[in-house]
Amino acid sequence: MRRFAADRARRAVAASIRAAARSAVPSAPAAPAPPSPAAAAAMASAMVRAMSTAAAGAAPVSLDNINPKVLKCEYAVRGEIVTHAQNLQQELQKNPESLPFDEILYCNIGNPQSLGQQPVTFFREVLSLCDHPALLDKSETHALYSSDAIERAWQILDKIPGRATGAYSHSQGIKGLRDEIAAGIAARDGFHASGDNIFLTDGASPAVHMMMQLLIRSEKDGILCPIPQYPLYSASIALHGGSLVPYFLDEETGWGLEVDELKKQLEESQSKGITVRALVVINPGNPTGQVLAEENQKKIVEFCKNEELVLLADEVYQENIYVEDKQFHSFKKIARSMGYTDDDLPLVSFQSVSKGYYGECGKRGGYMEVTGFSADVREQIYKVASVNLCSNVSGQILASLIMNPPKVNIVCAQSIINWNNDGNNLHVYFFHRLGMNPTNPSW
Repeated sequence: MRRFAADRARRAVAASIRAAARSAVPSAPAAPAPPSPAAAAAMASAMVRAMSTAAAGAAPVSLDNINPKVLKCEYAVRGEIVTHAQNLQQELQKNPESLPFDEILYCNIGNPQSLGQQPVTFFREVLSLCDHPALLDKSETHALYSSDAIERAWQILDKIPGRATGAYSHSQGIKGLRDEIAAGIAARDGFHASGDNIFLTDGASPAVHMMMQLLIRSEKDGILCPIPQYPLYSASIALHGGSLVPYFLDEETGWGLEVDELKKQLEESQSKGITVRALVVINPGNPTGQVLAEENQKKIVEFCKNEELVLLADEVYQENIYVEDKQFHSFKKIARSMGYTDDDLPLVSFQSVSKGYYGECGKRGGYMEVTGFSADVREQIYKVASVNLCSNVSGQILASLIMNPPKVNIVCAQSIINWNNDGNNLHVYFFHRLGMNPTNPSW
């Protein structure tokens, strides 16, 4: 850039000298001698400095020239309120007496271990043994770890190429772990699941982004999304250049999802020239907490099939049901129970190790089960996954553990004691945080 500006300045000076020479007439006094090469160079340098100074006022990157999709994207759970809270926390650290409180609890996002929830013993034992396999060869390990955690660690390490948790894995995730997850899904739903349909990701959020990248071509593509909703969806739709098509949950019926509302919003968006590509359903709901009834889910599946929509099922809160007359049913289970196969309905289910009773948010583990897509489209999903090489292996291990926890009939007594104690402690922790009596919650 500097060389270009200098050449431009030199050309301007030379042109000025030639013009002055041409304008001289014989009867006029002799024209002043043209500047020497040294003087011309000095003039050129001065012009370059002036141009550089003017250009310095404009930043190479500013809000005026960054991607407008980034500006449009909003993510309130990590927005201005959180920034203000962080500033207050810094103030407390500098001057503990400066504010009328001495602690800030961050409840803007589900992050239970930051609030004191303890991790599940079995999960952490297995993880530590997998990350440091040399412990498995030490005699004292058997006094520190439950025998089934040791056995599970060996099983997992045998599935990892080179038994190396610090190495890249297959872009979909380690095959043996995907098979474990598929077995857990099949046991939960009563229908076959394949590890080839599992894509392990760093939490559920990257999986959602992958599907938005796949489905959204322009602002003329819309995604039906619940209101209220977890802002990941509105943010990712904006970031990938699509249009949010909101449908409103009915508070009067316990935040119910009415198919008539879906049809209304679909038709209204179509009248505006928007092609709706997918329906997002969060079940159990976030932030509303509702659990959909089977009949309601069947109507939703039928709606997606008739309208040729991809069903994006956010099911990360499937373990967080605290009402006796409610039960979680996956949308895949519902679709299969209706007789629909992969040929009938494109369906993507999301799961995460950050939610449920485990709350392993910082480990960044999760997966999506992708069914109902053609082989050539599956190849494109795999290509997008490959861009990120793979998800972190510790998160992959955790995802396999939450879908295949210890079983009473095959584990040692100490592990069951640890598991039950962890469960009881978490149960009491949840209700105390909600200000409720854990033996008699009042909803």
